[in-house]
Amino acid sequence: LLFFISCNAQTPTTFSEAALSEQLVNRNQNTITFNEVLKQNAGKKIVVDFWASWCRDCLVSLPRLKKLQKKYPEAMFLFLSVDESQKAWNRAIEKYKIKGEHYNLPKGWKNQELLNFIDLNWIPRYMVIDEKGEIALFKATKIIDRKIEDALKK
Repeated sequence: LLFFISCNAQTPTTFSEAALSEQLVNRNQNTITFNEVLKQNAGKKIVVDFWASWCRDCLVSLPRLKKLQKKYPEAMFLFLSVDESQKAWNRAIEKYKIKGEHYNLPKGWKNQELLNFIDLNWIPRYMVIDEKGEIALFKATKIIDRKIEDALKK
């Protein structure tokens, strides 16, 4: 019975108000809400990458992610870091030459409405948001997941 229920669970296509209100910090230490970032990129497909500088799986995925960026240059790549160290976060962006928009969730994994909404329990975690701001792909944990490209092709 539990299996049956979990298979029929709805995947959200829109973010909760609390998730949209989440405060992000950019590399210049300015705050912005997740909703404002989405509005600034309205009309674009957005690939969201939840990651951290200390996450080996995140760093190993970067070469394939960069190939995806080249294949879909019209998409915006949004990197949301759960690093608690701003210094380590910025150093990793520079060291690995990670191109895209970068924001930090300053509380790390703790008490983040956005992370609670997506039920983040592993990084890297990828999402795709379509041109209308709706969630086209709710969850992928590997950059090689075909669902990412499928969502970008739609």
